[in-house]
Amino acid sequence: NQPRKREPSFLRALLTTFGPYFLIGSFYKLIQDLLSFVNPHILIQFVSNRSAPAWWGFLVAGLMFGCSIIQTLILHQHFQYVFVTGIRLRAGITGVIYRKALVITNSAKRSSTLGEIVNLMSVDAQRFTDLVNFLNMLWSAPMQIILAIYFLWQNLGPSVLAGVALMILLIPLNGAIAMKTRAFQVEQMGYKDSRIKLMSEILSGIKVLKLYAWELSFSQMIEKIRQGELQVLRKMAFLNAVSTFTWFSAPFLVSLITFAVYVSVDDKNILDAQKAFVSLSLFNILKFPLNALPQVISILTQTSVSLKRIQHFLNHEELDPQRLEMRIGFFSAHASQLTLDSWFSLLPTSLNLQVPKGSLVAIVGPVGCGKTSLISALLGEMEKLEGKVAVKGSVAYVPQQAWIQNATLQDNVLFGQPMDQKRYQGILEACALLTDLDVLPGGDQTEIGEKGINLSGGQRQRVSLARAVYSDADIFLLDDPLSAVDSHVAKHIFDHVIGPGGVLGGKTRILVTHGVSFLSQADLIIVLGDGRVSEAGSFSALLQQEGAFAEFLRNYVPDDDNFQEEDSATGISLYTNAICLRIPLSLVSYGLLSHLLLTAISAFLALQVKLSVFWAYAKAVGLCISVTVCFLYTCQSAAAIGANIWLSDWTNEPVINGTQSNTSLRLGVYAALGILQGIFVMMSSFTLAIGGIQAARTLHNNLLANKMHSPQFFYDTTPSGRILNRFSKDIYVIDEVIPPTILMLLGTFFNSASTLVVIMSSTPLFVVVILPLAGLYIFVQRFYAATSRQLKRLESVSRSPIYSHFSETVTGASVIRAYRRSQDFMAISDAKVDANQKSCYPNIISNRWLGIRVEFVGNCVVFFAALFAVIGRQSLNPGLVGLSVSYALQVTLSLNWMVRMASDLENNIVAVERVREYSETKTEAPWVIEGSRPPPDWPHQGEVEFVNYSVRYREGLELVLKNLSLRVKGGEKVGIVGRTGAGKSSMTLCLFRILEAAQGEILIDGVNIASIGLHDLRSMLTIIPQDPVLFSGTLRMNLDPFGKYSDEEMWQALELSSLHKFVGSQPQGLDFECSEGGENLSVGQRQLVCLARALLRKSRILVLDEATAAIDLETDGLIQATIRSQFEGCTVLTIAHRLNTIMDYTRVLVLDKGTIAEFDSPTNLIMARGIFYGMAKDAGLA
Repeated sequence: NQPRKREPSFLRALLTTFGPYFLIGSFYKLIQDLLSFVNPHILIQFVSNRSAPAWWGFLVAGLMFGCSIIQTLILHQHFQYVFVTGIRLRAGITGVIYRKALVITNSAKRSSTLGEIVNLMSVDAQRFTDLVNFLNMLWSAPMQIILAIYFLWQNLGPSVLAGVALMILLIPLNGAIAMKTRAFQVEQMGYKDSRIKLMSEILSGIKVLKLYAWELSFSQMIEKIRQGELQVLRKMAFLNAVSTFTWFSAPFLVSLITFAVYVSVDDKNILDAQKAFVSLSLFNILKFPLNALPQVISILTQTSVSLKRIQHFLNHEELDPQRLEMRIGFFSAHASQLTLDSWFSLLPTSLNLQVPKGSLVAIVGPVGCGKTSLISALLGEMEKLEGKVAVKGSVAYVPQQAWIQNATLQDNVLFGQPMDQKRYQGILEACALLTDLDVLPGGDQTEIGEKGINLSGGQRQRVSLARAVYSDADIFLLDDPLSAVDSHVAKHIFDHVIGPGGVLGGKTRILVTHGVSFLSQADLIIVLGDGRVSEAGSFSALLQQEGAFAEFLRNYVPDDDNFQEEDSATGISLYTNAICLRIPLSLVSYGLLSHLLLTAISAFLALQVKLSVFWAYAKAVGLCISVTVCFLYTCQSAAAIGANIWLSDWTNEPVINGTQSNTSLRLGVYAALGILQGIFVMMSSFTLAIGGIQAARTLHNNLLANKMHSPQFFYDTTPSGRILNRFSKDIYVIDEVIPPTILMLLGTFFNSASTLVVIMSSTPLFVVVILPLAGLYIFVQRFYAATSRQLKRLESVSRSPIYSHFSETVTGASVIRAYRRSQDFMAISDAKVDANQKSCYPNIISNRWLGIRVEFVGNCVVFFAALFAVIGRQSLNPGLVGLSVSYALQVTLSLNWMVRMASDLENNIVAVERVREYSETKTEAPWVIEGSRPPPDWPHQGEVEFVNYSVRYREGLELVLKNLSLRVKGGEKVGIVGRTGAGKSSMTLCLFRILEAAQGEILIDGVNIASIGLHDLRSMLTIIPQDPVLFSGTLRMNLDPFGKYSDEEMWQALELSSLHKFVGSQPQGLDFECSEGGENLSVGQRQLVCLARALLRKSRILVLDEATAAIDLETDGLIQATIRSQFEGCTVLTIAHRLNTIMDYTRVLVLDKGTIAEFDSPTNLIMARGIFYGMAKDAGLA
């Protein structure tokens, strides 16, 4: 048991890489800190010495100005180094996480979800960047504090200790508040994560929610989470108000206590202008480091959490490079024991397997027996417990769920290989992709959306297959590539690609399949059962063995030449659930479209954020609250000015035999004014926070309500990422960014305003320079705001590709590894990061530009205040001069912050605009129409009639169904068939009013469905959709989100859908947790869950969108049998791809190009020798 080797330290790696460069910045910071103490000293000289000649005054004013300018330049040098370190850090961390994600094992991948990994890259890496900006405060703040105290001591003697003691007491208070806030933040992050996760599931399954009329239950779940989130936000607001109060009052209380102690200790201690105002400016210098320290500490704690998380991720187990032997000869998996993961109960146990070179091996077996796991083992994706796996030559891999990149179709097929036109065309032909290319708007240059969203399932699978064939590898691992395509397409692909006479003839092929028809052509068939090889041999040998395989075949071969398929997809599908739409070419290609959209959006945003948005936000906050906040701020500024004028008046009080009279009155009023000021600040910050939460609630509720009511086509044309962004990023900005920004903006604005008021009242001459300075300032501000907005936009536009490419990589990691493309993908990712850095860097530089210009304006204010004081010094008393100059010294900082906050607010208020834009999109018909609700037992017969019915997908597109008229009697079983794009799926969508009629009507039991509410309609029909969608949560919630049914009813439904055994074997039973998208159930099991939902609902009309793609024939038989027995008296409409399922139906409807071609019983149609006969002949049924 050797000692555990030390974990590699991520921190050390960061320090060695970025430390030296950063230290240069720290050196500049040191100089700047020392310089900041020069000005108060010059000021002392200046105020106290009344007899000095005028030139001395001018010199001093000039010195103050010069000193400030040098300070500005050095400070920005420091910022430059620090920020550049920050963006370098981010790029480095992003790169290292990306590289790690390509090599972690599957079990490690399971322990951190895709979202978490993307978060490491976006949020945690950003934390480091933020920290770097503050890091120097760790040594600089204590140094500034010590220096300030030293100078104060010189000025006021030991009385300073009273003030310092108070400051030290405030630190733990601030610390405590920071800790508490941190705890709340963690809690709130938890709420936010679960809200976003649920939201993203809702968006990906929105179609199912609509079909089942489940929107209400899900929006209630979201609202509940949101309620908790706002509760925490409110607590944080309380804390923030308190900390703002201490933040604001601290410097004042400190100076108050110091002065009080100073004058009361000894009557001889006189508060004159020099002492008072030099001390005030030193206290103002103290203000910043004292507030910065707790902040830095809290950022440090946050970053240390991020550091741990990243370190944890980087220490995950990696796939063992020796996991596969690459070896000459043939391909064997030698007594290798493979495990999927410790908690999976379906592990391939010991396997012995040898595959000779150039043979075609078929792997068959029931759902969940470890077929895919075996393929993963051969790719080296599994953890090997013992034995060995050896593979000779290069590998190509077709996964069960095709992985498609967001690139053109051609790039997806070439996948980094050089283009060979002749071979490329031949492969497209063999994979039956040529017909699809004619339909796709841009041919093979069509840009495919994320996750292949604008291809149907069958098209995706064929592209994935074409990629494998083009790679020209030695070994092909095909995980059920034929399940997603129509039978005639499957036959074409088998003959031209996979089979002995296909393109791949003579290569080693391992084919996992559910289809029976091709098994006779395989060289070797391996039957898996419960993770072990139950039989193996050639087709004829297995038939003679009379084992499980032979029986399996006997049941299915008679009627199965037409086997597994789903949708041949020659149409381009914009429905995520691969419902095929034949979309006319009027639809511009996806790439062009998104490009046009992007340009249109940025053109729109380039128009300034209009006042209407501010107005909208003010209304959401509540007008009354908005006015109150401004009023409170005014009061607070008045109190602050009052206190300082009172102080200057006090310093001018004549000294009579060494003492000043009525000190206590002076102190009392000074204290009262100061405390009043603090109270106003606290009230205003609290009022604003309450308003902000109010706004956040209103805006989120409107957004959610609107999205739940949005029609389906909205989701088909809008990428879900864009909608999710509204719910995550934009709502976050409204919750947590806008209120503090407004607070800071108002604070700095009133601060600057009061400075100008004080200077003007003490030296009226100052009015002359105000206008030119203000002009310069406003010009700089406008110029900066415009540039910064565009740079921020460029930055965020170039940032999202990094994350989308990353999440694409993580999902397709096994494919990337199988094709050995890891290096290329790293290069792509680095290029995307570089593009992002290109827009970050100008952003940093523009901030330096702004800082230097604005601080120059501030320095001019100081200079003129001093200058006019010199000019008018005969008429001015020293108190007022001290007052105006010490105010002027603060103004630089507030002016600087004011510009930043103003442009921040302008950038962030866009979030309100974006949320509003999506809260006002067009909605579908109302869910319930009170005046016309159908009778409670409707529909009792289940009779469906289409009257002269036409429909189109969206305004401006062609009709998909043209003048359908037909009548289905109650209890009839009708099969709907037709080539892809004939309008089969559209017909069912019309029943549920996912598509609204262009003309005509549908009557169910004589009720026109357009006259009743959507929920009344949809909750009375049952559908088993094509793609099984599950949500993360308990199985119970997935079957019955409204809690309408009893446990007995649920168990009964599970029993009928043959899931009883599986659920019964789980310790939690019905509370079995389904993971996101039902990942921990196999595709077949998910399909059965959908069947169980239908059984629970048991309505008179059942729509079956043939959902037999991923199910082995046994399970399929079960489903068909269950439907026949359980829905005996119901009307059943089945969209069939496998004709054998509908040969015993009452009637078959053949659609062709959106019109009725044939409608009669199956036997009559076969005798009529029309379209249906041709299809049946293809399938070997006629």
